[in-house]
Amino acid sequence: MISCTFENGNKAFLRHVVVDTLVLKDDKILLVKRAERLLEGGKWALVGGYVDQGETLPQAVQREVFEETGYRIHTIQMLAVNADPHRPNEDRQNISFIFVAEAGEKEGESDDEVSEQKWYGFDDLPPEATIAFDHYQAIELYLEYKKNRQPLPIIVYER
Repeated sequence: MISCTFENGNKAFLRHVVVDTLVLKDDKILLVKRAERLLEGGKWALVGGYVDQGETLPQAVQREVFEETGYRIHTIQMLAVNADPHRPNEDRQNISFIFVAEAGEKEGESDDEVSEQKWYGFDDLPPEATIAFDHYQAIELYLEYKKNRQPLPIIVYER
């Protein structure tokens, strides 16, 4: 949580904004294993992170994907907004803007927040217990969207 004091002296705790991205290629999804020093370290996750000041959501998606995987991406589409304040194993009540993007060329390497990256078929995902936060549910949401094509973005208030 962010502690903030407003102009009138009132204090508040504010929530962080993050982007999480399902990076796709040839009907596979790229997952990253979080470095051990991070929250949910050692678990697989969607590619993502905090939105920087002065950055648009698509810029944050492109930056985070490149930093964590070395891939350039294209065809960025918002899938959902997860505003549930009770997200599992998440200590900051992050509001997640969840995107889907197609992987392009690999031009770099992973940063130190990632210990491994791997492409998975949707029928061959790691066990849910080994996937960080609620990212498994985000993948399920995408698969449901592909099946039923409901209007986007999908808004998740709480589970």
